[in-house]
Amino acid sequence: MKVYAPGKLILSGEHSVVYGQPALAMAINRYAVASVGRGVIPKISLHLSDLSHSSHLSLQDLVVIKDKLKRKYQRFIHGEYQIRDVLRKPFELAQAAIAIMAGRQNVTLPDGMKIQVTSDIPIGSGMGSSAASILCVMKAASLHLNIPVSNEILYQMALEAENLQHGNSSGLDLRVSLNGGCIYVKGSDIVTRNIPDFTLYLVNTGTPDNSTGECVKQVASHFSSSQLLSEFGAVTDSMDHALQQQSWLGLQSAVKVNHQLLTRIGVVPARVQQFITQVEGMDGAAKICGAGSVTGDHAGIVMVLTDDKEQLSALCKQFQYALIPVQGELRGVHVL
Repeated sequence: MKVYAPGKLILSGEHSVVYGQPALAMAINRYAVASVGRGVIPKISLHLSDLSHSSHLSLQDLVVIKDKLKRKYQRFIHGEYQIRDVLRKPFELAQAAIAIMAGRQNVTLPDGMKIQVTSDIPIGSGMGSSAASILCVMKAASLHLNIPVSNEILYQMALEAENLQHGNSSGLDLRVSLNGGCIYVKGSDIVTRNIPDFTLYLVNTGTPDNSTGECVKQVASHFSSSQLLSEFGAVTDSMDHALQQQSWLGLQSAVKVNHQLLTRIGVVPARVQQFITQVEGMDGAAKICGAGSVTGDHAGIVMVLTDDKEQLSALCKQFQYALIPVQGELRGVHVL
């Protein structure tokens, strides 16, 4: 059995969604995949191919892991730790996901279980790799153990795990990966939208120096301004309107304004700004689609709207950026 969880693309609303402003996001055809089967030893064997990591965990090991992470997260809450001090190594996120699920669902382990995780979602680039990994691991484990878990319970467990990675997750990545498609979110309201009928290009500018949690904390002071919050909310609504009207020019205009706002709060590195300026110079529009970065030259994924793929490819080669073809994904977490 294999459980697939799609990555995501935030069209508008990164950062401001944490403060109750609307956001637009869509699932894409990049996946974290968890394969699950019976293990040869009475433990949970976790194999993370992309991280070259293997571990064998007993139920007692899971209790120890969960308690340790809970203490570290409390130290982060009290300002004693940076968020990157909670999960020090990438493989700890998958371990945390299993530990949280086991604790909440009172898991017993009559036989061994083997979980192998692979992913073609770039890590730390704003495409929801953490959310997808957490969801596919939790869903695969619950199915193998015959534990019925509703989507809402799965979301709540996954949110607890993602907070360990991001500090104070908005839950948007999880909602998109869990349900698929394109959604407009404002507070607790979630409205389904059609997947954009435009060609979108993703450009990977490289892994940011800062984690999502670090960026969120660094820019928090900007959002004490109600005017700035209103501007972020307005540009998301403008983009939503353009998508519903299938207006290419309206979408480009909203993307440009969104880029200006993200630049204003300091999450678009200078080199990425230069790239986007050149995209705009060829009658295109572009913006970062994740948390960005407050230091360094890399900002993760940039979404580009242009009619000229050839010119965009040449520009990516000039900047040594990878051009990633993607399509929208209607399915959320699913089994194949």
